[in-house]
Amino acid sequence: MFISFEGGEGCGKTTQIALLHDWLTSLGHPVIQTREPGGTALGQALRTLLLDPRSELGSTSELLLYAADRAEHVERVVRPALTAGRIVLCDRFSDSTVAYQGYGRRLDLALIERLNRIATGGLTPDLTFWLKLDARTGLERRRDPDRFEAESLAFHRRIEAGFAELALRHPERIRLIDASLSVEQTARQIRDIVDKFLNKNQSKLRE
Repeated sequence: MFISFEGGEGCGKTTQIALLHDWLTSLGHPVIQTREPGGTALGQALRTLLLDPRSELGSTSELLLYAADRAEHVERVVRPALTAGRIVLCDRFSDSTVAYQGYGRRLDLALIERLNRIATGGLTPDLTFWLKLDARTGLERRRDPDRFEAESLAFHRRIEAGFAELALRHPERIRLIDASLSVEQTARQIRDIVDKFLNKNQSKLRE
């Protein structure tokens, strides 16, 4: 099972992934936690470059670096873990590229879709949690802003609109989570959905 977590800045993805990891592990499931960028040695180097406020990257260069990170990540981490029967929890995946580089940077969406297909080899998460939080609220939560957090509120509003559009296009995969609630209330929303999903798939296997 492949689960991705998406959302704007300050929405609490990292916290929620850790909580879901601990809960699934307590139930006896083999789980790995990973992220984009940064899930591989190459990814970690690219993460430093992409998030550094001093980096002067053009929008197209930024897009291609994310594609390179994703291709390496899928090949070396995600697919091997899924083949081994593990549940993969990923902090950002291809939806983030659509939202950030497509809607935020206003790059060509068709081009991004092609690059995502190449980078992932067609791999799509089974479930995606969109942790929805007002862009202004999310930015106010952050300290020592990185390269993206330092962008204008208008940029982050476009990202928010991008995630909303993706959720409309893929309702069977993308589940909206109200991230304005407490950490525990947010975690409960996620656990309930994952529990139902696992039970449904186990029923299918028994059939």
